[in-house]
Amino acid sequence: MNPYILTTLLFGLGLGTTITFASSHWLLAWMGLEMSTLAIIPLMAQHHHPRAVEAATKYFLTQATGAAMLLFASTTNAWMTGQWDILQMSHPLPITLITLALALKVGLAPVHAWLPEVLQGLDLTTGLILSTWQKLAPFALLMQIQPLNSSLLIALGLTSTLVGGWGGLNQTQLRKILAYSSIAHLGWMVLVMQFSPALTLLTLLTYFLMTFSTFLVFKLNDSTTLNALGTSWAKAPALTSLTPLILLSLGGLPPLTGFMPKWLILQELAKQDLAFTATLAALAALLSLYFYLRLSYTMTLTMSPNNTTGMTPWRFPPSQMTFPVAISTTATLLLLPLTPATVALLTI
Repeated sequence: MNPYILTTLLFGLGLGTTITFASSHWLLAWMGLEMSTLAIIPLMAQHHHPRAVEAATKYFLTQATGAAMLLFASTTNAWMTGQWDILQMSHPLPITLITLALALKVGLAPVHAWLPEVLQGLDLTTGLILSTWQKLAPFALLMQIQPLNSSLLIALGLTSTLVGGWGGLNQTQLRKILAYSSIAHLGWMVLVMQFSPALTLLTLLTYFLMTFSTFLVFKLNDSTTLNALGTSWAKAPALTSLTPLILLSLGGLPPLTGFMPKWLILQELAKQDLAFTATLAALAALLSLYFYLRLSYTMTLTMSPNNTTGMTPWRFPPSQMTFPVAISTTATLLLLPLTPATVALLTI
């Protein structure tokens, strides 16, 4: 892609999200969401592959539906209460509609079906942008409206953790596995959103960090399927030994960074007398952990079917910078000891 066009599109992505962050009026927030949607579509379809074009079309249709619902709900709210202000939402009907519209835009279950299909059609770089940056604006709006209907958020959160766990069990495509992982993590964030918005933000940032390092590792290995991971030991042995730890951090195992948000969320849910919800969420996390362990097993505990004299994958020296991988991997593995400081910051 032409660097000038790429710069313009990335600027549009950043500007759209920033406008949504800064807006207090629903029309301005909707405009920001539309800008980021329209800016990422050319990035999705840049390879002119039928799967990429299909993914871009599916993404456009789902995001347009979400934006139309959001516009309809905000107009309904203005009609009922005379308010366009995001922080002045009081009627339960537009709040519920907007919550569902933002759930569709971000990919929460049960309106998640587009996310694995879209992510599967993209290259890893655009997939990373979709899994991280594109979640920011809808989440900012969700955290601002603070839905009055708490049972709706808990239902969305629990459904997402369960669907994110079940959906990834029989997948062999890494991008689909990461999509279901994204759905499960978003479910954890939504579960605790009404009780501790700061904890939701912490979970979002931790998820971004872990997903960033996972995508970069797969990009460095040039792997998009489970079988392709089997030969990664020959390409980058040191990174291959660290990758299972990154995946287990995504699964939320101690003593890795990914354990911190899950631990704090379960603690917060127990404080709110939601022990059954916390138990269900913890059991759903075991489902996700299974497919992370499956990836780890494929990478490190199985040998590739090729012998030393057989066909080896042809590869050029990697052109990707390894410094971002080093920084994000270190943060993904070693931030758990900062938990007391994080808790202190959350309670300020």
